[in-house]
Amino acid sequence: MKICLSCERRYDSDHWQCSSCGVKVAVEQGILKFAPGIARDGVGFNPAHFAELAQLESANFWFRSRNALLIHLLCTYMPEARKLLELGCGTGFVLSGIANAFPQLAVSGSELFAEGLPFASARVPGATLFQMDARAIPFENEFDVIGAFDVLEHIEEDERVLAQMYQAVVPGGNIILTVPQHRFLWSQQDEFACHVRRYEAADLRSKVERAGFAVRRMTSFVTLLLPVMYLARRRKREGGKKFDPADELRIGGITNAMLKAVLDIEIALVRAGLNLPAGGSLVMIASKELT
Repeated sequence: MKICLSCERRYDSDHWQCSSCGVKVAVEQGILKFAPGIARDGVGFNPAHFAELAQLESANFWFRSRNALLIHLLCTYMPEARKLLELGCGTGFVLSGIANAFPQLAVSGSELFAEGLPFASARVPGATLFQMDARAIPFENEFDVIGAFDVLEHIEEDERVLAQMYQAVVPGGNIILTVPQHRFLWSQQDEFACHVRRYEAADLRSKVERAGFAVRRMTSFVTLLLPVMYLARRRKREGGKKFDPADELRIGGITNAMLKAVLDIEIALVRAGLNLPAGGSLVMIASKELT
């Protein structure tokens, strides 16, 4: 069901014009724009980085491993899902992986910064894409799955986003989240990425449960590489050579393959049912229970 963001009327329609207040959602180059006045540089993310991300993420071990983990979790916990929304889809790298793995899924992606959507459209031609503020989702009981993959840490009002996800997912549906973990890992990398926070497991669980969800699975990720990650972030806090935010993405082929192999081991452990206790990332699946 659609929600008019102007008067909050709920309505079913094939178009995006409210029958109550008459407000019509703007469309530019085929993209619905629900919050065109909110997106601006320096708030949560710098859209100038999309082009570089689009070039680097498909080969980077972390992005590839995260996709593999998410696809496994979707297959295991949400095999019958038919409709998925990704919040903050960026250049569409995750959305393309999901669409390829689950051709039966009707996939949608939203992004506050419309600059990322042309990349997503090229990667996932069949996806429904729109510019949207995750703090104001114009749907109710609409999606079987809503994902937010390294998005919540960019938003000050993360609990508001979780409440909106609860509104938009169907009863019995699920959300899947990934967030950066452990405050002791905070560094210039987080500041460059416009992070508001890094999470602790108890903090994320309490926020998700306050939104009304029941946690089904929570595990850390990038566990075996945590000592290396800690040392790298500590060096960045202490200074030294000039900070290059893309260092973590520009990795040589052999090193990239070795790191990917380590994360493959972690994915195998998660597949076996083990919840890893600590790591650079935190992954959670939670459900909106039937009432």
